[in-house]
Amino acid sequence: IVELLIIIFLSGQTPFKVAIKSLSPKEIVRIHVPNPLDRNDGTFLMRYRMYEPVNEGLKIEVLYGDEHVAQSPYILKGPVYHEYCECPEEDPQAWQRTLSCPTKEPQIAKDFASFPSINLQQMLNEIPKRFGEERGAIVHYTILDNHIYRRSLGKYTDFKMFSDEILLSLARKVLLPDVEFYVNLGDWPLEHRKVNETPGPLPIISWCGSLDSRDVILPTYDITHSTLEAMRGVTNDLLSIQGHTGPSWINKTEKAFFRGRDSREERLQLVQLSKENPQLLDAGITGYFFFQEKEKELGKAKLIGFFDFFKYKYQVNVDGTVAAYRYPYLMLGDSLVLKQDSPYYEHFYMALKPWKHYVPIKRNLSDLLEKVEWAKEHDEEAKKIAKEGQLTARDLLQPHRLYCYYYRVLQKYAERQTSKPKIRDGMELVPQPDDSSSICQCHRKTPLREEL
Repeated sequence: IVELLIIIFLSGQTPFKVAIKSLSPKEIVRIHVPNPLDRNDGTFLMRYRMYEPVNEGLKIEVLYGDEHVAQSPYILKGPVYHEYCECPEEDPQAWQRTLSCPTKEPQIAKDFASFPSINLQQMLNEIPKRFGEERGAIVHYTILDNHIYRRSLGKYTDFKMFSDEILLSLARKVLLPDVEFYVNLGDWPLEHRKVNETPGPLPIISWCGSLDSRDVILPTYDITHSTLEAMRGVTNDLLSIQGHTGPSWINKTEKAFFRGRDSREERLQLVQLSKENPQLLDAGITGYFFFQEKEKELGKAKLIGFFDFFKYKYQVNVDGTVAAYRYPYLMLGDSLVLKQDSPYYEHFYMALKPWKHYVPIKRNLSDLLEKVEWAKEHDEEAKKIAKEGQLTARDLLQPHRLYCYYYRVLQKYAERQTSKPKIRDGMELVPQPDDSSSICQCHRKTPLREEL
């Protein structure tokens, strides 16, 4: 268990404190407990990060003054391990039950419908030639006996650090299936062959899908990294964003808002619309790369902290090179998201419905101003859609849901392979990180006896 999420219902902004300690007075444990996050709807999030394991378990006290709140103290039975402790659960079914993993993931079912079987030899023959040339961004992985091996194909594979870290994190928590696969580290999905073509499509794993591709989709490197590094190397993670959603709905500025790079032409159109309709829209480009000639005409906006986006009532989500990876963060705020129609998608989009969780806008943005006017004229309905979207995103994007999703993709992949995965020539072991600041004692590992 990486972290425990407790949702505490309190009226108003009642001050309270959280204390976490070992159930056993003999066990001293270092735990970082940041201040609870006020989600401004009567609920708070309590988070913690451990640096040492405990055998007996943890007692979590939530106090208002000296009084316990709700069912406090909460007991988390041990053993409980920190993030970098390598102690995988040997029964994957038990692990999935503990995390309450969903029994069905519609996007996974859809992705694998194109691949009733997976021919490793075909992949070995074709993928390096088709996608692994000099400009490629492909990494070939084999997981064998819960160890991760890989080799890079192509020149642009630095982002393998992100795929490495989640696979290593999973392997520390649960016994992974033996499986061999290719991960696309680039922006665009790669496999555009149709199912009825000969040869057929290959199951390349990507972070972003599209309507005209057949890649198998995993949660993006962005939300995965922000989850793994929460309360450590990342400040804008999927939990912290929930405690920084700006003013209450009634006090937000009644405009649509956008800041971002010039990675798609519609973003430039957005700025032009903003110049012509400043009473409805505040949009700006913060960095020019693709359309540098437009900077003089459209101007360059100052960078603004992401939490400050939520001072505005409506957020415009426009694609970048592919799907805009800010979308999950926008959905976790309490503003109404106006989402551009798009052929691109992330792993969780299938669960979100237009007019229920967000307001759709046309690809060419021709109805954006009309939708902003609608939201202003139908404030209660707009607020309801924003809240429904936020609640659904909170559920879909919890840390344990990302782990469940990754595991389920690896499991489905392994089930379909027609031959055994192998450690191929050129592969190297990806070692578990050596975290000397944390102690790890795994109860599942039998200590070695000293020879007499």
